[in-house]
Amino acid sequence: MLSVSTVLVKVIGLLYKIPMLSYLGSEGMGYFHSAYEIYALFCMIATAGLPVALSVLISGALAKQEKNRVGHIVRAAWWVFILIGLIGTGLMCVFARSFCTWIRSENAYACILSIAPTVFFVCVSSALRGYFQGYQKMLPTAVSQLLEAVGKLVFGLLFAHLALERGASTPEIAAAAGWGLTLGTAISMLYLIIEKARFRLEKVAPDTYAHTRQSEGYREIWKDLGRLAIPMTLGASLVSLTKLIDMAMILRRLQAIGYTEVMANEAYGSYTTLALSIFGLIPTLLNSVALPLVPMLSAAIASGDREKQTQMISTSYRLTAFFAIPASFGISAFSVQILTLLFGKEPEAVAIAAPLLSILGISVFLSCMITATNSVLHAYRIVKRPILSMLAGAAVKVLVAYALIGNPAVGLMGAPISTFFCNATVVLLNLYFTEGVSEPISVKEIFLRPTVSACLSVGLSYGSYWLLTYYWGEKTVFTLISVILAVFLYLLASFLLGGISKEDLSALPMGEKFSSVFDKIHSHSHRSVKQKSEK
Repeated sequence: MLSVSTVLVKVIGLLYKIPMLSYLGSEGMGYFHSAYEIYALFCMIATAGLPVALSVLISGALAKQEKNRVGHIVRAAWWVFILIGLIGTGLMCVFARSFCTWIRSENAYACILSIAPTVFFVCVSSALRGYFQGYQKMLPTAVSQLLEAVGKLVFGLLFAHLALERGASTPEIAAAAGWGLTLGTAISMLYLIIEKARFRLEKVAPDTYAHTRQSEGYREIWKDLGRLAIPMTLGASLVSLTKLIDMAMILRRLQAIGYTEVMANEAYGSYTTLALSIFGLIPTLLNSVALPLVPMLSAAIASGDREKQTQMISTSYRLTAFFAIPASFGISAFSVQILTLLFGKEPEAVAIAAPLLSILGISVFLSCMITATNSVLHAYRIVKRPILSMLAGAAVKVLVAYALIGNPAVGLMGAPISTFFCNATVVLLNLYFTEGVSEPISVKEIFLRPTVSACLSVGLSYGSYWLLTYYWGEKTVFTLISVILAVFLYLLASFLLGGISKEDLSALPMGEKFSSVFDKIHSHSHRSVKQKSEK
């Protein structure tokens, strides 16, 4: 449910940005994303680790049939989430002007204020999601995420349209879109509150619980929440903090080489709305595919089966490579075509974002590998080293971005280049950290075949696209034909070169069906070869 919800939320988010770009333009999207990245940092602090920690404590108490403790945990956590939400919203309101000065985008002020209440709504929603997940009920979380995304889409576009019709300025239209985001999160929160009230009435009768435990003080529960949540929160917050640094670096350094505030926000808006939107799709989708691998590895670690651990890590990396490497090559090669297909009504923004996306495409694989290697380390209960990796990557990003974006010959191209060096640093450090806890993994064995298959398939499909456009001109259908051809050629090359195995397919959702098809293909191929040899 969560995987499907995540995919739908990403698709809705992309659909939201296409018409919103026509309302706000690149400049307005720059203001909107400036406010959004500040909000995202506060939300990451509240939602990255605490809901998971709350669900763990609740599920543990339920497993021991400690009904009284469940209620005590919920009440203790409730005050934590509300306090963080109020503080986050208050800080965004009080320091909105200071944030604008720091990132050198004074026109983002109204947008920051319009998004500020969202922090409180998201914190309350996160507490309720953690509550339901503790009872192993994932539907409320999935539905609330969809409501939030749809609300942002509908009300954001509606408010932006109304503001545009009354002749509002670009910063005011961006603020109107921000109020749409706030209303969407408020609706999501109200849905969860209603669901909790309904669930409380439908819960199992108290007498089914064998015993209850004497409720401990709130301080003990807060300590338990902190021990579980803080490492996860720090790691996730570093990702959001890196994006915030990236935003400030881009806006400040572009203005240092002669850009005006409006020009810098136009460039930043094109980069975030177009290039980063496409860049983030594959890692999000692949994260959903990789989720089943983590508990399987944890089980192997608990049993002490070293061979099984190595197999699961190898499977995780191989699946990541199988999906992410061709995506990296395809996005880099077809960046202009992909952005034109989605944002064709904004040719100026496409012209700015396409070369940036070409460089970002290389980092898609690295971004996916960060998730895979982090999952391995977390399965081994190594929670501090991923934080060190992210800190090192953030430091590299700041240094590279500062040097390159401030160089007039490089300019905005320094942003995706710094992302590449940041992600490469994190992946290399994570791979180094995993060496001591598991058997050695053959990097060449795992990554070479998908790379060769991707080079052949993307190269041939791009050649076919060039021939089609050379004789018949630029047409949207040619892009679709080339992408479909690239997928077909990649699957064919992977099958011929042995880029994926039956064991790898079994690890995927519905993997047994994929494995049976794999067996049929192999048995048919084996029979054909045998018949030819007999003849």
